[in-house]
Amino acid sequence: MNAERRRPVEGRTVWWKAALVALPALTAVAAMGIAMSEGVLAASFAVSGSAFQVSSGQLSSQGLASVVGVDRSVDGTGRPVALLGIADAELSDLCQAAQVKTPLGNVVFKLRAGGAAGSVEVRQLVLHTADLAGDATFEGIRLGQDASTLDQVPGLQGEPGQFGLQADGVSVSGVRSHAWSATGGNFRLKGLKLDVALDGSACF
Repeated sequence: MNAERRRPVEGRTVWWKAALVALPALTAVAAMGIAMSEGVLAASFAVSGSAFQVSSGQLSSQGLASVVGVDRSVDGTGRPVALLGIADAELSDLCQAAQVKTPLGNVVFKLRAGGAAGSVEVRQLVLHTADLAGDATFEGIRLGQDASTLDQVPGLQGEPGQFGLQADGVSVSGVRSHAWSATGGNFRLKGLKLDVALDGSACF
């Protein structure tokens, strides 16, 4: 925590606030086998051609950071993303859903965790997100910080002069997000459930 603390900011999120709150997606990606067992930005890879949904009823976190980046698919197509880093967080519940085209039709791959089984825990992960929303209260938020000086999440920094933001802590309810990928980190999924169904329901 910084010595100087700003008063929490409350209310409906706007784009830059939302950029800090889709972090639950990280745990979902990890369960799908994308995340690595050690480190934060330990690897890079070509992303698939479709984003996945993530939602959570409640997220509480200490240590957040974000910079702008680009994800690329196998054909070289680039997509602008917000790289959202999380140092230490707990989620009340988690839902992740990805739609996959198959010879049988559209299949929904859906993962759920948390709830009655206990909270989902996330440590040192970086999410590459397209959009997100929720209702949030922030602690010690710093907008426009030089991206090369970010220090809340080890390994998550940008180029000197690039826009960056970070916060000491955040509490978010009603998280909804579309994300492309995630890298690094450690996480714990209690009550993990996986469903694969033709024309199945998504998270939202």
